[in-house]
Amino acid sequence: MSKPLIVIPARMASKRFPGKPLAEIAGVSMVRRTAQVAENLVEADYVIATDHADIAAHCEGHGLPVVMTDAELPSGSDRALAAARLFKPEADIILNLQGDAPFTDPAHVTAIIARLMEGDVDIATPAIQLSWDALEGLREAKKTTPFSGTTVIEVEGRAVWFSKNIIPAMRKELALREADPLSPVLRHIGLYGFRREALERFVALPQSQYETLEGLEQLRALENGMSIAIVKVDPPQISSPGIDTKEDLARAEALIAAHGDPFQS
Repeated sequence: MSKPLIVIPARMASKRFPGKPLAEIAGVSMVRRTAQVAENLVEADYVIATDHADIAAHCEGHGLPVVMTDAELPSGSDRALAAARLFKPEADIILNLQGDAPFTDPAHVTAIIARLMEGDVDIATPAIQLSWDALEGLREAKKTTPFSGTTVIEVEGRAVWFSKNIIPAMRKELALREADPLSPVLRHIGLYGFRREALERFVALPQSQYETLEGLEQLRALENGMSIAIVKVDPPQISSPGIDTKEDLARAEALIAAHGDPFQS
């Protein structure tokens, strides 16, 4: 089996944050930070998939592998498959590491690869079980950026549902807090691993009803009966949802100031 391929989609025309792959976080572009997550992994190859010459030039200038993909592709998963076909058509496992997730822990990537190699699921993705303090932080962030940060419900290691709302709702939260230091809420991490045939099937499917409503493409897989493994992982050094807005970027810089910068220049 060939090495898995990590694809980092990096679009210029984000609706909520145009040009964000080149936006600097504490002096380092978002795309460079995300690339370093993949760069240090010996068990996988990686490539950045972009639709804009400025991002491609930026990557090439820093020695990062990059391919150009069609700007009209509708999702990061479509871009991941297109990049895999161009860069490494023999890859059996393809990971979509979203370009706006620069603080992804490399151990999360390794865990997803290991889970996919078990061969019994179509897709694998990580999630963190939030402490009560972390849950309060997510609630606070959603007051200003309600569509940043995704939560997931799983049963026996398989995803049941994802939402931009915080799920599940909790009727007796005080009792839950007294019983367990961890909340029942799982925060989804923006990393997807696909078996190649599952990715081919996924991108051929039309957008689904709840995918459109929530803005979450993984719901298309669930609505079409595909299996998604949820791999519970530890929080990374800097625990931050994907950076979707300038407010998210400011929060990321504050976290770097408080906890140190994981980027190795």
